[in-house]
Amino acid sequence: MNFKVTLLPGDGIGPEVVNAAVSVMKVAAEKFNVAFKFNEQLVGGCSYDKHGVPLTDEVLSSCYDSDAVLLGAVGGYKWETLPQNLKPEAALLKLRKALGLYANIRPAKVYSALLSASTLKPEVLNGTDIIILRELTGDVYFGEPRGFDENHGWNTMVYTREEVERIAEYGFELARKRGKKITSVDKANVLDCSQFWRKIVHEVHKDFPDVELKDMYVDNAAMQIVRDPKQFDVILTQNLFGDILSDIAAMITGSLGMLPSASLGKNYALYEPVHGSAPDIAGQGKANPLATISSVAMMFNLSFQMSKAAELIEAAIEKTLTMGYRTADIYSPDTILVSTTQMTEAVIENFNHIYDEQALGVFTL
Repeated sequence: MNFKVTLLPGDGIGPEVVNAAVSVMKVAAEKFNVAFKFNEQLVGGCSYDKHGVPLTDEVLSSCYDSDAVLLGAVGGYKWETLPQNLKPEAALLKLRKALGLYANIRPAKVYSALLSASTLKPEVLNGTDIIILRELTGDVYFGEPRGFDENHGWNTMVYTREEVERIAEYGFELARKRGKKITSVDKANVLDCSQFWRKIVHEVHKDFPDVELKDMYVDNAAMQIVRDPKQFDVILTQNLFGDILSDIAAMITGSLGMLPSASLGKNYALYEPVHGSAPDIAGQGKANPLATISSVAMMFNLSFQMSKAAELIEAAIEKTLTMGYRTADIYSPDTILVSTTQMTEAVIENFNHIYDEQALGVFTL
């Protein structure tokens, strides 16, 4: 079986973490008898430097022609003064809209080996396994009108019934496969748009009576994620709130470098780490590749229907962490400090070892 994957390494540490993830993909492809055709393209600041825009039509065409897209990171200090429509981040919004990527899945799982990496107490974190499901193509990121002048700035927070219904349906289906609990996060006590969101979510819930639904204001949700994260299973939320809450979730995992994501639409899928471009450490071998490697595991599961490969990649990550290997962002004095490349090599070695064990019948492959 052959798959086409568009690679968008982007800026800063993006190329380093994408290269790491591709190395893992190639090993998994060999083990599971599939082949990848990679098409690497520019996106973000590096695209602006060469083409004058953060995202070209050629890149979009490549994405349309792919089974999946792997993105690294975009942005950096050198492009901060550009007009809004030319900033590297504008490429992300255009990609999401053009590909119809309305569902953003952001797992926040606490590995037992990383309990000490967070500033929260281990007993608070142990066993945490949350999915933040963020609506990705509505809200203030895409609402019109928008702009600013000398005396005012304005954005429009808007949702249609269709947008809320489809993300709510996806959320309930997802919760049904997990712990059958969903927390819908909004700001319905203040925002009309959130009142509309809550109304539609409750209408959709009637078709999923086996799933428990709880409403929560976003400010309370932010507090509860760090107070008692184990209370959550699936968090369903609007675009703006999901952006913020998923970064708060980094607090419980120990680092943004541990958070993967998948952005899904009806026909296309894009995978990326939640972290940014971190230009201050770019090219130094300090970047944590695990979020991007974990994003690739999601790609195998959701786009290629290869759940076993995804399971082994995640198992390899967990074993690598258990062995004490750490990049700088999650390092502590009792662990082993490694580079981006060394972390990747350790994951690949453990992937091969676990695969060989299962192939020999120690487990069922």
